Amino acid sequence: MKPIEKPQNSLAMGRRSFLSGAAALGVGAGLSSPAIIARATAAEPSVIALRDQDLPFIATEETYTTEELINLNSINDEHTEYLKGTGLADLGPGRIGAMDEAGINVQILSAHTPGVQNVPGQEGIDFAYRLNKMIADGPMSTYPGRYQAYATLPLQDPEASADELERAVREDGFVGAMTNGFIGEKFLDHPDFDPLLARAEALGVPIYLHPGYPPEAVYDIYYRTTRPGDDQTFQNYIFSGSGYGWHQEALTQCLRLIFTGTFDRFPKLQMILGHMGEGLPFYYERIVGDMSESTEGSLNKPIGQYFSDNFWYTTSAFFQDELLHLLLRYISVDRVMFGTDYPFADMKQGTDWFRAVDLPREAKEKIAFRNAEKLFGIKV
Repeated sequence: MKPIEKPQNSLAMGRRSFLSGAAALGVGAGLSSPAIIARATAAEPSVIALRDQDLPFIATEETYTTEELINLNSINDEHTEYLKGTGLADLGPGRIGAMDEAGINVQILSAHTPGVQNVPGQEGIDFAYRLNKMIADGPMSTYPGRYQAYATLPLQDPEASADELERAVREDGFVGAMTNGFIGEKFLDHPDFDPLLARAEALGVPIYLHPGYPPEAVYDIYYRTTRPGDDQTFQNYIFSGSGYGWHQEALTQCLRLIFTGTFDRFPKLQMILGHMGEGLPFYYERIVGDMSESTEGSLNKPIGQYFSDNFWYTTSAFFQDELLHLLLRYISVDRVMFGTDYPFADMKQGTDWFRAVDLPREAKEKIAFRNAEKLFGIKV
């Protein structure tokens, strides 16, 4: 995803400096004394944030790459330079230091979108294996307890994907797998992927449904825009991805998995949606209200039950109180986990935000680390 811009430090004012200039600023703006004081104290840590300074964190959507992956998936030279400058490939002291500064105990790593899932044949199988072994033998071994990982899978071959998932879980201790949107022109609800879903269910590990970029036909219809004499490649890339399209696509895949009866065939299968539910909280009442009658008799359970039984949700890159509270209106706090989407969002911004969220301590512990401990079988 495109990085979230950090607030400009030059615009931040401490309470003392603000109050020292309050007369000039307040009178000029027509502000009352209480309004001036309210603005001044807003930047200070809240009582809740101070109470929760000791929260441990498991960050559940944190990205890495390699030079080989960058060469495979970058769209042009500028994109290559951008990816190299993000810190994606740093799995050593730099990233660990940023984790320490933010108070993050564990990162769960995943390969940068779309991983190797578009690489066919033995090449894709070998590539996925190399990446997974690099993570297991490198950062997971060098910094024990600080890194966990989702397996990268050669999804052009579902049977080989199932085998690599099992190998990575059993041999290297991986906690699940991540997929990235369309695989060719199919989603995971296609019967071709039943071997992978069956294996994930049998292993008791989740699949993280990260979004990905659409097939060319979808891209052309929905996202390709032009203006005379102007190259819109970068704009369209973001439009189809992190700026909008990703989130619609991920939610669509989630709904397809429900409507096609995937969770009736694999009732214990668990999946994860990032980015505060990929729009689900906003659409929840419309989806459940409009689709319940049309699916009655074709599914084993009411639609809303699948969102509670088969999905988990992360906060990745969406550090907004209102969105979290909306998600919790429909989804149990027992199903929500913390994530930052590093390095495309700032880790410390994420932990600072969550420490200040107005929720009971027990609920915040569940989101910050306890739910991840339960789902992944790990400890902070």
